Amino acid sequence: MSQINWKQPALFVLLLAFTVVNLLPIIWAAMISVKNPVDAFMTTLSFNFEPTFEYHLKVWRDSEFLRSFFNSIAVSVSTVLISVSCGTMAAYQLTRMPPGRSRVILLSILGMRMFPHILLALPFFVIAQLFNLIDTYFLLVLAFVAINQPFTIWFMRSFFADVPREIYEAAAIDGCNAWQTFYRVALPIVRPGLWVTSLFSLLLAYNEFLFARVLTGAKTKTLPVAISSFGTEDVSYWPLAAAAAIGITLPIILFMVLLQRHLVRGIAMGAVKG
Repeated sequence: MSQINWKQPALFVLLLAFTVVNLLPIIWAAMISVKNPVDAFMTTLSFNFEPTFEYHLKVWRDSEFLRSFFNSIAVSVSTVLISVSCGTMAAYQLTRMPPGRSRVILLSILGMRMFPHILLALPFFVIAQLFNLIDTYFLLVLAFVAINQPFTIWFMRSFFADVPREIYEAAAIDGCNAWQTFYRVALPIVRPGLWVTSLFSLLLAYNEFLFARVLTGAKTKTLPVAISSFGTEDVSYWPLAAAAAIGITLPIILFMVLLQRHLVRGIAMGAVKG
């Protein structure tokens, strides 16, 4: 009689429990967003309530929320385009450098990323005031690129490091110069990694609160800052804030669903050597 292998079922149960724990706050927020205030403030869990989409409609009809939504999209997409483009070229060059020199640069970049954001936000604010850049898209994109750049460089370097050097040597033999080797040979190979890096860079920019709170005003306020303004004494605060939180997550969920195939390939590429 063969011995039963319990490893896979146990792993499945653990992953399922982990997923449920992580999804529970989202499910709870989704439930509150369709409840009336009297049901939302109940201390006991109850599924016996009449759902309403009044607060979802109220959030999206709010001109300030819509303005903040478009601000977040514009700033996040601009940040991704700049930080991923620059980070990809930097990461490629770092993989072609001698290990000793590249290690010093990578550790220096990582050290900058380890600084608390508040230490960087205050200098940004002072410099922006001197040049009259407060409440401008240029300043916000510049700040988001600065805090995202170390992440994109490290992430893309892991994908370029998996590309065999023999491919670069074959491209050189075929007559490709440095730019052609990067653009026509290396970049298509790591394209799935570009999608993964772009997603995480988008998440970092889209969810950034501290820099957005310090550097924005009424014109460039982003969604994380806008949703904090829903904290009032009104009893409708919880359903309204929950509806806003669900609204914030929808673009990211849609992006992940549309690019699921590329994301899975990119994660697998970064996890497997050779």
